[in-house]
Amino acid sequence: MKQIECISVFDMLKIGVGPSSSHTLGPWRAARRFLKKLKESDLMSQLETIDVDLYGSLSLTGKGHATDVAVMMGLMGADPQTCRIEGIPTEIQNIKDEKTIHIDQTLYIPFDPENHIQFHREFLDYHPNGIRFNAHLTNGSIIRETFYSIGGGFVVQEERKRSEKKRISFECFPRPIEKATDLLTFCKNEQKSISQIVLENELYLHSEKEVNDRLKMIWDVMLDSMYVGCHTEGTLPGGLNVRRRAFDSHQKLQKGAIYNDKYEWIEAIRSTEVRFREILKWVSCFALAVNEVNASLGRVVTAPTNGSAGVIPAVMMYYMVIENHDANFEDIRKYMLVAGEIGSLFKKGATISAAMGGCQAEIGVSSAMAAGALTELMGGTPEQVLMAAEIAMEHHLGLTCDPIGGLVQIPCIERNAMGAIKAINACEMALDTDAANAKVPLDKVIDTMWQTAQDMNTKYKETSEGGLAINVGMSDC
Repeated sequence: MKQIECISVFDMLKIGVGPSSSHTLGPWRAARRFLKKLKESDLMSQLETIDVDLYGSLSLTGKGHATDVAVMMGLMGADPQTCRIEGIPTEIQNIKDEKTIHIDQTLYIPFDPENHIQFHREFLDYHPNGIRFNAHLTNGSIIRETFYSIGGGFVVQEERKRSEKKRISFECFPRPIEKATDLLTFCKNEQKSISQIVLENELYLHSEKEVNDRLKMIWDVMLDSMYVGCHTEGTLPGGLNVRRRAFDSHQKLQKGAIYNDKYEWIEAIRSTEVRFREILKWVSCFALAVNEVNASLGRVVTAPTNGSAGVIPAVMMYYMVIENHDANFEDIRKYMLVAGEIGSLFKKGATISAAMGGCQAEIGVSSAMAAGALTELMGGTPEQVLMAAEIAMEHHLGLTCDPIGGLVQIPCIERNAMGAIKAINACEMALDTDAANAKVPLDKVIDTMWQTAQDMNTKYKETSEGGLAINVGMSDC
């Protein structure tokens, strides 16, 4: 049997806390996994203290990405999907003041973040995002576990070189998909859309009710982040003094109108006469809103990462309020299924980690996901869906990751708006083209993206050691 790596839509679309899926959500989940290992080995009662070592990109931009905060929240056993994000600053300040941490909400141990979380500039072999936990036990022994945050909130304990990467035999997927050509073959042979093929795969992992419930929850978080971002004024944390632009843009577009909830808000936007220029402003506003929420440690959906969280919701919102006022959950489900599958193709064939591939791996992938998903909603064929994804990525190839101050703000927030606009443009171009004559297959652009990632200088891979990060410093802002 052919062995194919299986990635669910819900692996690609995760609910978490900002600002970064690889630098915040990944370390958070790694800390929880480490605690689980200690509990399974019945070692929690012997725990004396814990040291945490951050390596490579996690160290170089860890402060700006709140990696230390994520580690502490994970060690306390908080769930990034459900924890009360408003209480995070207080929890962290208590740890700093009291020099203790409430491990898994079961026992207190000494913990001073200044001493127990160390930032090391060197890179570990397997992946740029390395994190090592060292549990000191009362008998004098030390339990060490190393994890790698490989992008999109995915955490592994050993990331092999790509030529040796272990393939997972996943018998429960009836339609194993490794490349875009595999996906297209299933669509052709069964005369089904991409979303139908993906749904039937997901139904081998989850019941239809669970699929629907989880997709509704994902969309609700996306919608909430757009609404909150559009209605929150002020300056983003971190020291760059970046003013929230979505609020100002939204005020101008809505002429100062106030709405009580996000559903009333959607209907108000739908009833507004929108010209071309205003469409651009609305889409940008939606994307900016999400990533301003993300930059302020708010709750967003990794799509496929936190840094690119605004593209997919912005494009879906465009469809709902501009293209199809009758859009319903069935449209949302199709959109998310297609987007998730396209994202999984990039993860299998390249990377979704900026620390591995630069921003092409985040904004480029999210734009491709949104472009393909929108194309299916607009009536495109499977060939046109894949063509739209290819067009979107093709014009993000080589995009670097050079965040100023290591913060997911400049240029990250604006890039989400650009990625969303490119996705819509790619969709329209694909719909107007005979996809059978496409010159560049999606699989080839995925291969090219991975080759580009390997050739890219490390200083442009989320280290803040090149590009805007050094040419425009914190003092300039």
